[in-house]
Amino acid sequence: MFRLSQFLRELDVPSAVAPRRDPKGPVVIWNLVRRCNLLCRHCYSGSTDKDFSGELNTDEIKTVMADLHGFGVPALILSGGEPLLRSDLFEIAAEAKSLGFPSVALSTNGTLVDDAMADRIGGAGFDYVGISVDGIGAVHDTFRGRPGAFAEALGGIRRCVARRVKVGLRFTMTRDNAHHLPDVLYLAREMGVGKFYFSHLNYAGRGNANREEDAHHRMTRRAMDSLFDAASRMPEVEFVTGNNDADGAYFLKWVENRRPERAGHVRAKLAQWGGNASGRNVANIDNLGWVHPDTMWWHERLGNVRQRPFSAIWSDLSNPLMAGLKQFPRRLSGRCGSCAHLALCNGNSRVRAERIHDDRWGEDPGCYLTDAEIAA
Repeated sequence: MFRLSQFLRELDVPSAVAPRRDPKGPVVIWNLVRRCNLLCRHCYSGSTDKDFSGELNTDEIKTVMADLHGFGVPALILSGGEPLLRSDLFEIAAEAKSLGFPSVALSTNGTLVDDAMADRIGGAGFDYVGISVDGIGAVHDTFRGRPGAFAEALGGIRRCVARRVKVGLRFTMTRDNAHHLPDVLYLAREMGVGKFYFSHLNYAGRGNANREEDAHHRMTRRAMDSLFDAASRMPEVEFVTGNNDADGAYFLKWVENRRPERAGHVRAKLAQWGGNASGRNVANIDNLGWVHPDTMWWHERLGNVRQRPFSAIWSDLSNPLMAGLKQFPRRLSGRCGSCAHLALCNGNSRVRAERIHDDRWGEDPGCYLTDAEIAA
């Protein structure tokens, strides 16, 4: 995840540059349930409106959470499917808060957040609630697979904001909705959300099946320019991007053109960040207890928390994928291997490289920098 607002602040209030260090434990995105009331076109978990057998029960989840907390996991993101369909969600959230995780977040499509549910969310003490908006009106409804989903999601956002819950509006861009980015940015400002998360399309689940819809590179560059401008004008909103760590290197080029006196400092801070964190600082547990390097790696199972503690699975480098992901910088080929910014983005998405080139250590086809830009 590229924290755009944080790096923009470095232009005016630079902080000390420190060596790159990984936290003790990774941020864990946990798909508590696979069932969902929507049928989103870019869903990485392939969720649908039916029950899936074999999901972890409440006691199993609490046992795993205790291990996660002891392992130093700094943030827990409760996701799905649609996590609000899980009857014990708020019991799980309360356990996470009582254990003392520094951050406990909820990821929801927002359609089930009526007044009563908003009251429960507000009372649960979530540090952050993420709700997706993938376009305006019918565009969002088409992406989400149900008429009326847009109005319901906006209602959920409004109710949470009214209860002083920090809400993040999330937008995943493809060719079919890129033209709505300015309107979604305006919506974020008007609704008073605290965070805007821009996600590039990654090739996993139904996102893989629809990868021909991935916005082409020129469109991606225009979108990033719009985000840089919006984040500069909206300091009250925290802007972050995900699923394309070339964003950091592209931001550096933006700084070189506008604030060249800060370019060296920004490069140093980007190196301190370290780029793609899959298998290092970001982890995923699915609804059946399987551990993955991140949410886009569901086709790769590292181990199951029913059989081994997460802490043991995550620390095991006998798996070649984990050994390669944890290496810094990663040993890559093609454009990524020769890129001058490898230490800044860490090779970007290995899932895209595998899906397109059948080589998880090859170049990422999602990188939108030109050959000239990656050479210097």
